[in-house]
Amino acid sequence: GAVGHHGDNLAEKILSVLPKLPGHKTDVMVNMVELTALWTTDETCNIIAPGCLAQPNDPAAKALWESFMNLKQKEAVMEARRHLVEAASRENLPIKMSMGEVTPEQLSSYIQLFRNNLKALENHCGLLQLVLATVQTLKHPQTSKWDNFLAFERLLLQTIGESEMPSVLNQFLPMIKSYNERTKDDYTCEDFLVLLVYMYSVVGEIKSGKELDVAEKEVKKALVKAICDEPEPSPVLQKIT
Repeated sequence: GAVGHHGDNLAEKILSVLPKLPGHKTDVMVNMVELTALWTTDETCNIIAPGCLAQPNDPAAKALWESFMNLKQKEAVMEARRHLVEAASRENLPIKMSMGEVTPEQLSSYIQLFRNNLKALENHCGLLQLVLATVQTLKHPQTSKWDNFLAFERLLLQTIGESEMPSVLNQFLPMIKSYNERTKDDYTCEDFLVLLVYMYSVVGEIKSGKELDVAEKEVKKALVKAICDEPEPSPVLQKIT
């Protein structure tokens, strides 16, 4: 669903995390600096034209994107490594295949082999753009937050099955923190709105009562305070205030 994070596929995370390609709704900008001699840590660097996900003329890239959509994340990342190893082998690049878990750093090291070989770079440019999108998504701080959302939603489903709604809301309440109280690991106001929509969606029909009214009132009060304390409200918060 629109507020759920249980879709465990890489394509969904890439589309959610990376910046949108201007003029497109279903494509993203892939930072291509890693394939150039221009080394910079500035993620907003726009000297190099961005890559994208749409690679209609590259069969390997199309097959990999299918994997991103249909396989679980762990399996999709392994497919990315396999495609890179095969491409490097065809170009006689000095690649060393390693087993075990695939890491963003490992994929980046494989990508570097193509950087100084223009022919290999041209032959596999589409594939490299998809693997770069994978690396940038896995390293993005929003990805770990996505995983935290997923863990919380699973816990929420278990709690809702064992407890009444007032009890669930009372557990939810201490997590709502104002801007000055939050750390980078805490949920924002927008996050809480998403979680509340998810919570009420999965619960379905709720029996009203005094206990529920009190719990909902406390959550509303804490959320309103947190929203009002935002120094720079997002467009979503501006619409509801």
